[in-house]
Amino acid sequence: MLDADFFRRWMTATAASVDREAERLTALDSPIGDADHGSNLQRGFAAVVAAVEKDGPDTPGAVLVLAGRQLISTVGGASGPLYGTLLRRTGKALGDAAEVSEEQFAQALRTGVDAVMQLGGAAPGDKTMIDALVPAVDALGESFAAARVAAEQGAEATTPLQARKGRASYLGERSIGHQDPGATSAALLVAGLERAAGGGDE
Repeated sequence: MLDADFFRRWMTATAASVDREAERLTALDSPIGDADHGSNLQRGFAAVVAAVEKDGPDTPGAVLVLAGRQLISTVGGASGPLYGTLLRRTGKALGDAAEVSEEQFAQALRTGVDAVMQLGGAAPGDKTMIDALVPAVDALGESFAAARVAAEQGAEATTPLQARKGRASYLGERSIGHQDPGATSAALLVAGLERAAGGGDE
């Protein structure tokens, strides 16, 4: 069973990864976006960790709703609303339970991913964070490690795609050959689950 501490560890692990990979995320964003994806998420997840430590929400759902709110209020561009919606809707789907099973979490995360697709109008293959999140949710029933691998492969598979949504879509064919920064950061978020559960490298 997964308790509030697990979800706090997830946010902390993700913040550490985003911190470490911020320059790479910004470099990926430079040719096809605003060159601020790394710094924006760095600021956002730092705010998430600070809020979660300060407020000490005591249910999995409350941790994620608070995290989502922080991302919406502190991250600029499209990333804040998209990541914020992902975590808030996942948290709301978990309700007020003190503990949730991995299966319940997988179902809730699918609800969150569906909400992101609705908000951004993106589908798999459009070269967005959805390309990492959908395969991750599909693999989550197997294990956190399987979800991480699926998300990483999904992010890498965006490289040959032409962007059909988001700012990168304005570039048309020039977006081909660049790994999508949103899918890359989404893979970091998914990888944080494995670390929160005690697997994977810090």
